[in-house]
Amino acid sequence: MQINTVPLILKYVRKQKGYSQSQIAEVLKTTQQQIWKYENENPKYNQEIPVRHIITLARLYDVSADYLLGLTDVSKPYPRSAPENLEE
Repeated sequence: MQINTVPLILKYVRKQKGYSQSQIAEVLKTTQQQIWKYENENPKYNQEIPVRHIITLARLYDVSADYLLGLTDVSKPYPRSAPENLEE
């Protein structure tokens, strides 16, 4: 059985930041049961999390989306680059 790390990361970061599943459900405009499904490691119950929710959680938790998705061990969000000035 392959281990899906995304549910583990979502649960870990939520707890580190002091949020309950119900609070996150309010932020994402969904139910506590849906958050439970996002954080559940069992493939039978686990459900993929929409990109819009990953973005919202990354901003709320002040971490990178790559960190939430298990693509990096560095939690610090990437700096935003300033838009280049366009000369007319």
